[in-house]
Amino acid sequence: MNRPAEPIIRARGVTKSFGTVQVLKGVHFDVLPSQVKVVIGPSGSGKSTLLRCCNGLEVADGGTLEICGQRLVDGGRLLPEAALNALRANVGMVFQSFNLFAHLTVLDNVAVAPRKVRGMARSEAEAAARRLLDKVGLGHKTDAYPSTLSGGQKQRVAIARALAMQPQVMLFDEPTSALDPELVGEVLQVMQDLARDGMTMMVVTHEMGFAREVADVVAVMDHGVVLESGPPAQIFERPEHPRTREFLQAVLTRA
Repeated sequence: MNRPAEPIIRARGVTKSFGTVQVLKGVHFDVLPSQVKVVIGPSGSGKSTLLRCCNGLEVADGGTLEICGQRLVDGGRLLPEAALNALRANVGMVFQSFNLFAHLTVLDNVAVAPRKVRGMARSEAEAAARRLLDKVGLGHKTDAYPSTLSGGQKQRVAIARALAMQPQVMLFDEPTSALDPELVGEVLQVMQDLARDGMTMMVVTHEMGFAREVADVVAVMDHGVVLESGPPAQIFERPEHPRTREFLQAVLTRA
């Protein structure tokens, strides 16, 4: 009998406050290997804060967070800096803004972290970067600088840069929200290809089509809690919570 796979991310009772405002109120969730978990919900529901807690950019006040088999946060205590940096090397993060190094070429943006953090030789790092840029459709832009790229191209470089560290899991924080509408599709296609290749992903997004088509599990958040979680067909066609139905009616009507 096969044992169930251990979660790549395991959260139990995670809480987080900013001043007197409690943003996360005892969140429980798992992300399994090769699973795509998409988190949706209204603005201000705690989605991005939860994601940022998953690599220590925000420190949860309470509960436990385990990432890649290691306890990241336990009752508000974060890993020591050295251990945290080692863990982050296994957790790719893609933000709303692209955060590329303006003074480096596209190739160097992708190759720099494997060289500096993993000690990879320049030739090896650049060869891997070229493969990743081909994968995201930007093999012809290796010598370009970020200032010459469209928003969609910048975000695809950011994805390649995160993948260059060979992470066990990828976190996406509304990766298309800063893009012009006509550029959204090219980024979502890259993410869909990653999902098809078996990359473990946790994605915060307002793109309901992506959630419906690519997610294995959709979690709905509101006011710092997970209202419900399940397969896309269940969430979009048979939501159990009234607030989920209200939210989906609003966003799908706008779409």
